[in-house]
Amino acid sequence: MGPSMISSENGLLRGSVLMNVRGRDVGSFVAEAQRAVAQQVKLPPGYYVEWRGQYGNQLSARRRLMLVIPAVFAIMSVLLYKIYDSLKEALHVMLAVPFALTGGIFLLKILGYNFSVAVWVGFIALFGTAVQTGVVMVIYLEEAVARKKQAMGTLTVEGLHEAVMEGALLRLRPKVMTISTVIAGLLPLMWSMRTGAEVMKPLATPVLGGMVSSLLHVLIVTPVIYAWLREREIRRQ
Repeated sequence: MGPSMISSENGLLRGSVLMNVRGRDVGSFVAEAQRAVAQQVKLPPGYYVEWRGQYGNQLSARRRLMLVIPAVFAIMSVLLYKIYDSLKEALHVMLAVPFALTGGIFLLKILGYNFSVAVWVGFIALFGTAVQTGVVMVIYLEEAVARKKQAMGTLTVEGLHEAVMEGALLRLRPKVMTISTVIAGLLPLMWSMRTGAEVMKPLATPVLGGMVSSLLHVLIVTPVIYAWLREREIRRQ
């Protein structure tokens, strides 16, 4: 039928082709479409193609996230180093991040969600929570080791292992309660079908998956690594 008006931009005539992408992420679709247009469409002199809309917003958000995510890791690393005054302890607690990332990625894969800005926002929230629970676990372990050292006068490897077991068991119930509270708060988002659910579900998914995998890390891996580091110190002394 033809357009109902003549559009222009920057002094040039403009024609728009509108597309709604379903069942895949916008980024990979545009990349494939760009290759197809470059191969099959011969533009006359003076013509050019721009890809905008949700894809343009995604590119802008990606550029911001490339600055925000490294800044988040840098701030967490500096704060952890200030807390423990030890690079080893800071890196030890930061190990919670890749474990949490693993659970989030697995749940995204199972539910079939693509990576988007909402997903990365969920991962940033997950990283902070995972590091926080790791810090609390190390504090519990430090207090248990201090009590054992005060009771024994000098800390042995056997006493260290007993103290680590005691501190990890003290942290078991609070950690499980924290995970249960987070899951109970986010589960209603996962089965919601109301307006905005298409944004909130990808945001909540990495948090749910990551909290489960970080539970295993904090309760099992963190005490083991802590005991290994302190055991090396005791043997050197």
